[in-house]
Amino acid sequence: MANPSSASPASREPQALSSSDGATTAKPGERSTPYASNVMRFLESVGISNPIPDNYSSEDFYSDFLCNHLKTDAVRRGHITCFTTVKPTILNSMGGLHGGVIAAISERVAIATARTVVGEDKELFLGELAMSYLSSATINAELIVDGSVVRTGRNTTIVAVEFKMRKTGKLVHSSRATFYNSPIAKL
Repeated sequence: MANPSSASPASREPQALSSSDGATTAKPGERSTPYASNVMRFLESVGISNPIPDNYSSEDFYSDFLCNHLKTDAVRRGHITCFTTVKPTILNSMGGLHGGVIAAISERVAIATARTVVGEDKELFLGELAMSYLSSATINAELIVDGSVVRTGRNTTIVAVEFKMRKTGKLVHSSRATFYNSPIAKL
């Protein structure tokens, strides 16, 4: 077995980060980590290195994308119920609903729920969003997304959002959002 310290200094030099087309991303004079090529291969395998299509980079594409997955069922003061179905476009690499999508849907439902009790004369600022990923929702699973106001006051509103399986009622994800309410400035 060879002694690791006996390797030539050139073989211990980290290599420049390169993509599949041979271009390097390390700037001249910069040193990349020894694991850069492994990380780059992983990112390419999950499609991160692919360019973003033009129709996905339009203004407010994110809102349209999320709204296509949410269907509103009921809106009452302090409570909103929506439905969503787990489609292939919102899956993670393990075949479950992606955590970022869950957080984004939670934020949207929490804002809408808070708006049922906070007037339009006040701005809402998201101060905290706490997520609990309890179980996985797999492809074609139908979920009920319930948003309810836990507490509202002069300066804060707290909203709980729960994701439950539509067939069984099993709680799979939950979140709690804290919003700060402030009057809109009149300049």
